[in-house]
Amino acid sequence: MNPRLCCPKRLRCLKHFSEGIGKDVSLLALRLFVAYEFAEAGLEKWRGQNWFADIQQSFPFPFNVLPADFNWALAMGAELLVPLLLVLGLFGRAGALVLAVLTAVAWAAVHGGNGYNVCNNGYKMALVYLLMLLPLLLQGMGHWSLDYVLFGRKAADAAVTHESN
Repeated sequence: MNPRLCCPKRLRCLKHFSEGIGKDVSLLALRLFVAYEFAEAGLEKWRGQNWFADIQQSFPFPFNVLPADFNWALAMGAELLVPLLLVLGLFGRAGALVLAVLTAVAWAAVHGGNGYNVCNNGYKMALVYLLMLLPLLLQGMGHWSLDYVLFGRKAADAAVTHESN
């Protein structure tokens, strides 16, 4: 094994990178990709016709008792508004949660009974979207976000001050 790769200084450098700028770049890239994917779905709904009435009985509660037009507007609105919030990194965890619920409803109502395969309109993409939303839910939007600028700096400064005492 190469001794240069095992050097503690290199490991500390890698750890510093992955916990700092590497994490922020990764979260930003993930936010932008997720935003694109959901905005694209929202624009398709905006331009298309409401087909939710055909699958309304498949929606989980409470969406199955709401009017199909309302569900359509709710889904389209979430798919158009939340991506903007993700791009800005504003209220990102709440936005990621909204998209996770939307994806879970789509999985249950549309994709769940079709198997895993994407070609059969299966649940693979719903699973992929949920897995992509998980880091945003658990880690937040990162330092390159309005969440951090508006809310995170004070909390981060307080944590550093607390650690130094």
